[in-house]
Amino acid sequence: MGLTIGVDIGGTKIAAGVVDEEGNILSTFKVPTPTTPAAIVDAIASAVEGAHAGHEIVGVGIGAAGYVNRQRSTVYFAPNIDWRQEPLKEKVEARVGLPVVVENDANAAAWGEYKFGAGKGHRNVICITLGTGLGGGIIIGNKLRRGHFGVAAEFGHIRMVPDGLLCGCGSQGCWEQYASGRALVRYAKQRANATPERAEVLLSLGDGTPGGIEGKHISMAARQGDPVAVDSYRELARWAGAGLADLASLFDPSAFIVGGGLSDEGDLVLDPIRTSYKRWLVGGNWRPVADVIAARLGNKAGLVGAADLAREPDPIM
Repeated sequence: MGLTIGVDIGGTKIAAGVVDEEGNILSTFKVPTPTTPAAIVDAIASAVEGAHAGHEIVGVGIGAAGYVNRQRSTVYFAPNIDWRQEPLKEKVEARVGLPVVVENDANAAAWGEYKFGAGKGHRNVICITLGTGLGGGIIIGNKLRRGHFGVAAEFGHIRMVPDGLLCGCGSQGCWEQYASGRALVRYAKQRANATPERAEVLLSLGDGTPGGIEGKHISMAARQGDPVAVDSYRELARWAGAGLADLASLFDPSAFIVGGGLSDEGDLVLDPIRTSYKRWLVGGNWRPVADVIAARLGNKAGLVGAADLAREPDPIM
């Protein structure tokens, strides 16, 4: 198929990269992320044109945070951009003169990991991204499964706790309210406020108050054995592992790939997730247990995955 361009729309920058069929990024071009929907389309086009220079390109894949239709063309809804029924494929194609497909950004990252990262050698994997929120992707039988309307794998909004914590989506008790970067910081602040004597290291890394605790402080403190930081990771892992056990009942994958910023902490977060997963897995003592492994591509996964999915045929079957 040749070279394609993947586009990753971030909160502060939009990155476009030329990617070959082996998943190697040959060049990148970045522009600041604007604040208005129309300006974001302009910025995507500028990034694609910048990356395109000097390369023969056959298509473009865009990873968008939001609900994307099954035809990979329209963003039904984006939580952080005022896109409602946005014909993103049509608009960008008109600007860049290349075939464009639009993918959910978590799906794109999942595909990148499956094809070129931690999922190599697996046919059936479930990916979750533990970042500020919680997202994911489903690969079954070597195919990315988007669902009938294209919006499957919104794992972060599975309701784990009836009438639980209010989520930004408007529902209550969503999984990402209990297993995400935001949840981790909340756990640490609550524990440090209740028992500050157990959080001496953690509090010393910020401004000395529970309100000043940030995610980076928690990982640093946990590595030094701070009890509150360690307990906060364990609480996050308890919820993350329980959710994986539920997903195992649905999909029975050979592996779970854990990506997102929290996965950068390695076994600090993965070991307790594995323990919780096995604890809550139905029939876990008598059945094969899927591996829980860290993602390998880091923040490149979405760009690489979107570029490669631009080579994939129309998914409608």
